[in-house]
Amino acid sequence: MSLIEMLDRLEGGSALRLGEASEAALKSGLRDALYQQLPSTRIAELLRLDPRRAEREVNAVLQQIALRPSYQHLASDLRESMIREVTDLVIGLGPIEELLRDDTVTEVMINGPSQVFYERDGRLFASNLTFHDEAQLRSIVDRIVGPMGRRVDESDPMVSARLPQGHRVNVVIPPLAPDGTVVTIRKFRDQVFTLDELVQIGSMNSEIAAMLRAAVKSRQNIVVSGGTSSGKTTLLNALSVEIADEERIITIEDSAELRFTTHPHVVRLEARMRSAENTGEVTIRDLVINALRMRPDRIVVGECRGAEALDMLQAMNTGHDGSLTTLHANSPGEVMMRLVMMCRFGMELPVSVLTEQIASAFNLIVHLARHADGVRRVTEICRYQTERGKNNLVKLVSWDSQSCQYHWYQEVVL
Repeated sequence: MSLIEMLDRLEGGSALRLGEASEAALKSGLRDALYQQLPSTRIAELLRLDPRRAEREVNAVLQQIALRPSYQHLASDLRESMIREVTDLVIGLGPIEELLRDDTVTEVMINGPSQVFYERDGRLFASNLTFHDEAQLRSIVDRIVGPMGRRVDESDPMVSARLPQGHRVNVVIPPLAPDGTVVTIRKFRDQVFTLDELVQIGSMNSEIAAMLRAAVKSRQNIVVSGGTSSGKTTLLNALSVEIADEERIITIEDSAELRFTTHPHVVRLEARMRSAENTGEVTIRDLVINALRMRPDRIVVGECRGAEALDMLQAMNTGHDGSLTTLHANSPGEVMMRLVMMCRFGMELPVSVLTEQIASAFNLIVHLARHADGVRRVTEICRYQTERGKNNLVKLVSWDSQSCQYHWYQEVVL
């Protein structure tokens, strides 16, 4: 006798709680019954045309199926949980949908089908969520990259993409990941942090916020530096909020992560990877060059990582004041070295010429770090100062971890 037949014969209508195997069998039956009434091809078409309508129709069909005697003996909360999980599996991202819905989760990391971790408040936690097998995980990956015309397979085993919510996704599959497909999802809030909110969560104090606000309004060129996951994009967004409404902003990114929910005049440009036929690539450098022809008041480059650095420096030194960007660096002292290296990708110029261009282009370097307790904080603010032909890095503010307060080295005049 099957599980469903056994449930059909139960009398009394008492709510049942099931073991994991029984629950999995019922969810599998619920999913199969859904596909009988609403074929997968129809669901795929609805997802392409209107994802919200697809979710409504799938949920409605599942609610009808759940009225059958096979499911009426289940506790109502268990029945609703099954419907939600099957809906997530069919049109969402399966087990991790609940993590994506949780606003307190900032990053989701999948290390093969049996290991899921997440980040909350800057700290990592192990989740009890798992995928059934590698095949289910790969189907979820295909659902992520497919709508964007991307693919991931053995011939191209790495891909970066963006979810409709704006979350950034990176995927690595076997053979590069021998223990199973690895997926990393960086989440972003619907509403960006403001400088005042960053003060409230301890990323800076009110004096730092006032200084940065004045720097943006006075059209200072600012580079936000820091290590991986140190909060660079979050701070860049917060700085962008301070740009006056009457200014035209051009944003340039590998993957569109910057959010402008209130500014009335923003043009967003996003680089494009090469196609499967090895054609159609549009680089960040291409977009920076093109942006100069689009009458920008401000150019905001999500992350400077290649030859586009040279074109950005030229723009900053020829009248495009108030530009903003981020840069991977372990300290403010590394910023000059990293920028010189990137500029030389674009053109073989003498190092002395490049350092002079960099020193004159950037007015402020704002460095962030993530601390052991998970807090992401502005730790240093510096500027370049030229003396006797040398470009010296001058520290304006730094965070003292011993006294847990900021130390100001000189009065800042913007």
